[in-house]
Amino acid sequence: MDGVSFSVMPQESFAVVGESGCGKTTLGKLVLALEKPTEGRILFDGRDVGAMGGAELKKMRREMQVIFQDPYSSLNPRMTVAEIITEPWIIHGMHKDPASRARKLAKLIDDCGIAKTYLPRHPHEFSGGQRQRVGIARALALEPKLVVADEPVSALDVSIQARS
Repeated sequence: MDGVSFSVMPQESFAVVGESGCGKTTLGKLVLALEKPTEGRILFDGRDVGAMGGAELKKMRREMQVIFQDPYSSLNPRMTVAEIITEPWIIHGMHKDPASRARKLAKLIDDCGIAKTYLPRHPHEFSGGQRQRVGIARALALEPKLVVADEPVSALDVSIQARS
């Protein structure tokens, strides 16, 4: 990629559109500091993402989340759906009270169309669309300022895509 420049304001949606292989996924990874830029800067809330490390990067990741394109490889197969969705809370020290965590989890899965009966199950027990819902719930769990969505509805069936 060369000469990419854009600004996204709070509460604003922004889409990057282009042909396969043009760098959309790479751009998303750069914004999230999953990859380092070879030149230039990426600013989030006025802070240079590429220059962050350690605790500052962890704090920034609380504010930025990703919905990966491939729900088959983006979910830990050893974790249950409940563990996958609540792991960000544990990492960031949120919702430590079990009752509060249960309420937050119930609302989140309801918002994402995930049945309560799915919580003790593992990703391999679900279709791609169901796995993608889990990935979406995981990304939204932290109520981030920015969500980078890499073709988030591609794994959902057509009737669900139309509602998204």
